[in-house]
Amino acid sequence: MTKNMFPYFMNMGFTNPHMKNRLKKIKITLGLLIAVFLLIVSFFVVPMPDEIRRPLFLLAAVLGIAFFVLGVILLVMTIKSKVKSPLKWFLIMTGASSAAVFPSVILHNLVYGLLIYLGGPGVGDEAFYFIFALMVCPIVFLVSAVGSVVLIVRKK
Repeated sequence: MTKNMFPYFMNMGFTNPHMKNRLKKIKITLGLLIAVFLLIVSFFVVPMPDEIRRPLFLLAAVLGIAFFVLGVILLVMTIKSKVKSPLKWFLIMTGASSAAVFPSVILHNLVYGLLIYLGGPGVGDEAFYFIFALMVCPIVFLVSAVGSVVLIVRKK
């Protein structure tokens, strides 16, 4: 390790070469997570005819599962790492917000189905998990991902 790089990893909480590898893996996972997020958003935002969108829905579902899995991986790697800076909290929020989308969608559908089963059609819709999955989690993900990238780039 070169002398000029040592203070960088010291500030990030990494003091040995093994920690340097962990940071590299965290960066790669964060980059993949951001790329998958952008692909998912583009699927829903980019206008395209239904003849094209319908066959691509399976791809969007696979990307959603990959978003969940990458979020869990980032969360575990960050918690296991020895980062002692605000970067750790931004990475934890990035992983947690991406990992929370999938369970929130499942919970929304289960609670909605239970309400229809118990009260019949026309019973009020369950909105909490829906809003959490489609509004809160993506906003938290964007803020924490941008914060993570800024902190990583600023330390260079």
